[in-house]
Amino acid sequence: MDCPVCKTAMITFELEGVEVDFCNDCNGIWLDAGELEQLLGNPLQAEQLINSFKVDKNCSEKPRKCPICLKKMKKIIINISEPLLLIDKCAKSHGLWFDKGELQDILKTGSFDSENKVAKLLTEMFAD
Repeated sequence: MDCPVCKTAMITFELEGVEVDFCNDCNGIWLDAGELEQLLGNPLQAEQLINSFKVDKNCSEKPRKCPICLKKMKKIIINISEPLLLIDKCAKSHGLWFDKGELQDILKTGSFDSENKVAKLLTEMFAD
């Protein structure tokens, strides 16, 4: 699978039982549909996060293409943090794209894991 930003092949690894696609060039992360919920671990909090997703209809950023269907993804505002985070979501629900550090920010901000073990692991793995 190719990175929607760099167009280079991503690597796949397993994190807490979830397959994560990672770009070595830009440090972006692709999660297939349902994988974010698995990473979060808490179904109620995962539902609250996903329900907070709002399409940013006024975004000036160029849309990226889904690495699976190659269709333009939607820009999604995540309302759980300040400043607001903007991620990319496949219009056909194939998955979510997180630019460098965005997934870690969501995991830390949302307090999904009281020990922040996933966020810490991601930070250690992808530190510059």
